[in-house]
Amino acid sequence: MRKNIITGLTALFVALLCKPVAGQMQAFELNQVKLKPSPFQNARDIDLKYILALDPDRLLAPYRIDAGLPEKSPRYGNWESIGLDGHIAGHYLSALAMMYASTGNKDLKKRLDYMVAELVACQEKNGNGYVGGIPQGKVFWDRIHKGDIDGSGFGLNNTWVPFYNIHKLFAGLRDTWTITGNLQAKTVLIKLSDWLIELIQPLNDQQIQQILRTEHGGINETLADVYEITKDPKYLEAAKRFSHLAILEPLIKKEDKLTGLHANTQIPKVIGFEKIAQLTENTDWSEAAKYFWKNVSQERSVAFGGNSVREHFNPKNDFSSMLKSNQGPETCNSFNMLRLSKALFLDYSDPSYLDFYERTMYNHILSSQHPEKGGFVYFTPIRPNHYRVYSQPETSMWCCVGSGLENHTKYGELIYSHENDNLFINFFIASELNWKEKGLLIAQNTNFPYENSSNLEIKLKKAKTFGLGIRKPSWAESFEIFVNDKLQKDFTNQQNYLVIKRNWKNGDRVNIRFNTSIRTETLSDGSNWVAFMNGPIVLAAKTSGKDLDGLFADDSRMGHEAKGRLIPINDAFALVGDKTKILERPQLISKLNYKLDSLQLQPFFEIHDSRYQMYFQVFSDSEYNNLKETRRKEEAEYLALEAITIDKVNCGEQQPEVDHDFKGEKSFAGNEEGLFWRSARGYFSYNLKNKNRKGNKLILEAIEPLDSKNFDIYINETLVEDFTIEGKKMTILKEFSDDFQIKITAKKDKPSPRFSIIRLVSL
Repeated sequence: MRKNIITGLTALFVALLCKPVAGQMQAFELNQVKLKPSPFQNARDIDLKYILALDPDRLLAPYRIDAGLPEKSPRYGNWESIGLDGHIAGHYLSALAMMYASTGNKDLKKRLDYMVAELVACQEKNGNGYVGGIPQGKVFWDRIHKGDIDGSGFGLNNTWVPFYNIHKLFAGLRDTWTITGNLQAKTVLIKLSDWLIELIQPLNDQQIQQILRTEHGGINETLADVYEITKDPKYLEAAKRFSHLAILEPLIKKEDKLTGLHANTQIPKVIGFEKIAQLTENTDWSEAAKYFWKNVSQERSVAFGGNSVREHFNPKNDFSSMLKSNQGPETCNSFNMLRLSKALFLDYSDPSYLDFYERTMYNHILSSQHPEKGGFVYFTPIRPNHYRVYSQPETSMWCCVGSGLENHTKYGELIYSHENDNLFINFFIASELNWKEKGLLIAQNTNFPYENSSNLEIKLKKAKTFGLGIRKPSWAESFEIFVNDKLQKDFTNQQNYLVIKRNWKNGDRVNIRFNTSIRTETLSDGSNWVAFMNGPIVLAAKTSGKDLDGLFADDSRMGHEAKGRLIPINDAFALVGDKTKILERPQLISKLNYKLDSLQLQPFFEIHDSRYQMYFQVFSDSEYNNLKETRRKEEAEYLALEAITIDKVNCGEQQPEVDHDFKGEKSFAGNEEGLFWRSARGYFSYNLKNKNRKGNKLILEAIEPLDSKNFDIYINETLVEDFTIEGKKMTILKEFSDDFQIKITAKKDKPSPRFSIIRLVSL
């Protein structure tokens, strides 16, 4: 009994500590919202099985190794054994805490408490407040403390995104404390934060900004969270120091410098900017966050809410690379864009942020987990006739597995919100809200999006006067609200909420009815590609169940990429004819199902184990005839080159460089008009794989004419002297070993050329 009382008092203390300002929009805790049968409840339950399939001791192994403690179980493979060791454990803490709050499953709480106790043991063994799973962490952090810093986009002192890695632990400990009240988690978090402040104490601001060139997650946000927990200003000051000015300052000026940047590197930073802005009342930083959100959500995102190609922001005026690539929008990006959307909604009570949240939740997040077998998606291509790959618990330890574990635990976080005594219905999702403090229970019964209605049943201990706000989405037509079967006309419109204020009684019923219709949505680049939508739901078509290579991922470094055959874009279904009559083409079969000539449109989140088409080109008859041959030749050349490519590095892009064991000194990367590149005043190198020794021609492409006086090429540390150069292209013909290293070195400390692609092909 005493333990229960202490736990209850701890939770109460957390709630009081984090209590928002009166009059501000507030979310309900996850344990106050219970999901009812729906695709969301199913997704949560499938995620629960995945969470329980993971072994905490294997996730903790990197922490015990780094602390000098014996492993209880061997660490996982994949990304957990090649440099990003320990990052999944941080996500796992968050997922356990949120899933426990959402379901009350006691096994989750036992796992959570066990993991925190193990982290305590590791922290105590380290003796200085540090705990982490980064390989050779003590050596790495000692170099940073001494000011020995050599950073690039994803490597810091040739270590794979160490601050990004440890940020996951910060966030996991924060969630464990604030959601479950685990005091040990709070203690570990504060000691870890103190260690970090001590680590950077000798560094000046320029050195900190140099560190922040490397992906570092939302370390500024979690330090601000520690300030909010402790009220000690040193943590807020550290949060400010860890805010990346190269990103922040253009956003403050409303300058769009995002094209070519690694997308998910930037989004967590901006969540931190917004957090710090609210704590310090800094309107410049908050306006910067709002500008970023609008830029990404309205101009860089596709119909299902995702953004990026090969993990980077493409030009706003050209989505062609995304349409061609098998590496479409990354799920982590949407995970973080929803966190930013939630923060901005709660800070400004503006439901327009919910429009994007709803679209992305239904179409990207819900679709990113296999609804029967489990497994999380990394890339969701919009390339016609391609497919997605699903993770497996024993083989896959990608970043999108970490965020995927969290994604499906928290569907209840914004179905409802409140502002003082007023209650707001944000989403039509079958659920039950228990607002104990007000003696109010709301049961929402709905089969949306398969039915255009939602019914609320109000249960009160005693009659109470308050405002009930129903969000009226922009996609809803003929929107009507009935109270006890009576059509309501006496309501106020508050930022697209229809607010009914009355003396509510136990048993009152609210019925919400509306219509939706099919529509098309174009890409923001103005191209002739369209997606079909009904309400907030993206409609797509299954096209084939063949050639789904690697559908369920193996443990290879790039197992998350759908590497199956690329079907020519010219073979995709196109809409040819009168452009003004596009919406006459789909013929209704049943709710959210349409016949489109030989295809059938259905909700994208229902499509799995199949190739699909989400975007369709629209042509007039004359346009189609003129472009068909040109496109055929372009596509044929592209596919022919890909067919003879044995291995390829896109220089300057994060994942391709990590995949090829990038190393470098005095090396830097950039982007010019959507083309990535890497150069160096020292050197940079990659390891290429030459399967079956088929590759015998190495092609290096640069974004400027090449001059061999400015650089040297080494293959396995042997200088290459036999090569040809034609303009921006260098060709090396030789017999290559199975695996080999290519190293590019600058001469006389002058910058080497800016190389964009290194491609090994077979003649």
